[in-house]
Amino acid sequence: MNDGDQLAREAAATAALERIEPGSTIGLGSGRAVWRVIELIGERGLAVRAAFASEVTRERAEAAGIEAVELDGTLRLDVAVDGADEIDPQLGLIKGGGAALLREKIVVAAAERFLVVAETKKKVDRLGATRGLPVEVVRFGWRDTRRRLLELVDAAERRDVVTDEGHYLLDVELPRDGDLGALADAIKATVGVVEHGLFLGMASEALLGTPDGDVEVMRA
Repeated sequence: MNDGDQLAREAAATAALERIEPGSTIGLGSGRAVWRVIELIGERGLAVRAAFASEVTRERAEAAGIEAVELDGTLRLDVAVDGADEIDPQLGLIKGGGAALLREKIVVAAAERFLVVAETKKKVDRLGATRGLPVEVVRFGWRDTRRRLLELVDAAERRDVVTDEGHYLLDVELPRDGDLGALADAIKATVGVVEHGLFLGMASEALLGTPDGDVEVMRA
């Protein structure tokens, strides 16, 4: 990690903390920026409860004194805080590089607002510019699921990782043009696919740290 990345992450995490009300119930995703938010919550003694999108996040949050809550069907989170692998000008995101995309999307869907914390270097003109799209698939017959996905995209390679829910992850190459919303629907409808890492129309605000420690704010 270089100094610019660290300053950017610190700035974004600090700005996020200012948007979390004491006593609120929040969702916490995964990644370094989110983990820094967790550390700041602990350092400042901010009283919040949280649902966690990964076991690593749970461990870090509990160490910081954050009380865990369960998404039991009756609870609505005040805000979800998570990072992003890519961010486009419409606040569309690619997420899931850390292999927690299914749980992350469940946590985001349970929240009134979704706050993104990341660095300005994650901005792209079109999603898929710097990385593939993570797609979570069931382990049974995963090669057949991959075959079906290749009817929609040009490439889909399995990553050597198992998600928290015990699924495999495929990295899918996104096209350089066309309707990503329609493609997202088609991928989700593919038999064997559990979830994908396109988060379209979900983010409320993005706090993007700069290498010199400032914050760029993007709103939906």
